Amino acid sequence: MEIGIPKETKDQEFRVGLSPSSVRVLQENGHTVFVETQAGIGAGFTDDDYTSAGAKIVTTKEAAWKCELVVKVKEPLTAEYQFLQKGQILFTYLHLAADRKLTEHLIDCGVTAIAYETVEQPGSNKLPLLTPMSIIAGRLSVQFGARFLERQQGGRGVLLGGVPGVKPGKVVILGGGVVGTEAAKIAVGMGAAVQILDVNVERLAYLETLFGSRVELLYSNSAHIETALKDADLLIGAVLVPGRRAPILVSRNLVKQMRPGSVIVDVAVDQGGCVETLHATSHTNPVYIEEGVVHYGVPNMPGAVPWTATQALNNSTLPYVLQLANLGIKALANNQALAKGVNVQDHRLVHPAVQEVFPDLVA
Repeated sequence: MEIGIPKETKDQEFRVGLSPSSVRVLQENGHTVFVETQAGIGAGFTDDDYTSAGAKIVTTKEAAWKCELVVKVKEPLTAEYQFLQKGQILFTYLHLAADRKLTEHLIDCGVTAIAYETVEQPGSNKLPLLTPMSIIAGRLSVQFGARFLERQQGGRGVLLGGVPGVKPGKVVILGGGVVGTEAAKIAVGMGAAVQILDVNVERLAYLETLFGSRVELLYSNSAHIETALKDADLLIGAVLVPGRRAPILVSRNLVKQMRPGSVIVDVAVDQGGCVETLHATSHTNPVYIEEGVVHYGVPNMPGAVPWTATQALNNSTLPYVLQLANLGIKALANNQALAKGVNVQDHRLVHPAVQEVFPDLVA
């Protein structure tokens, strides 16, 4: 099969769909990989690295897209819509619940669109292709939050770990899944006071075995969220409802009650966000201030660490890419997890969670 790897076009998105080592595996299995020139340079991979792995370097975006299977990292942007074609398989993060325009175009053009974030292992609710980026985003959320708490960045001027004689900063995390757990690990490591709120009591019990008394674990309801936010220095939004838009847990009124210069980092922004006042930003302009609070809403946070993120993502995606390359659409019948990742096929919106968001687009 011919596999295309376009260069990502999202603002400061330096990850790449396949690393040279992944290309080598595909080439050894008889497939031809076309890599757009400089596609991997931001992640530390040169054209020569890809050539040595057996890839063919192409100089135009169109040549990279003109393949049976296109493997990316982020969703196609408007300028890329022209390259999508009927019968093509697109394998990437899509997050369609927050993007009606892209959803409509994927239906119209006739591609089979498989989203990393909805590939789900049957019976386990595990999301194997979302997990590696969730780990990275969770860890980065505290790293970025700590940065924007600095006074020069518009924050309160709080050191999360504090110092002897001065209490540490307070980190509130909404959601105790992969993102929330990883954020808590970093925040605890920095010496911050940490609270995690979640609606899953079993998950809270697990987190107690992980963190013990180092993290305060609370059942998530409106009263507990309101109390927690009033003295929070950093709020991490870590809510995930697979395939669906994230629920709004923090209203504008609650944001108004937060202290001036506190920081919100909403990792759920690529699914619409769980904070009413937060909208998507970019690595170029990552923050804005609203109601006196610094808002960070970059939807492709792992793009900040592309060398690590590309390899972590490929470790999980390569087995699925190889199946698609070997079998094409027939791979969906052989792999239930991959089949659950299909969002659009044969001009139809097929993923149940996205159908709930856009019921008028269901044929």
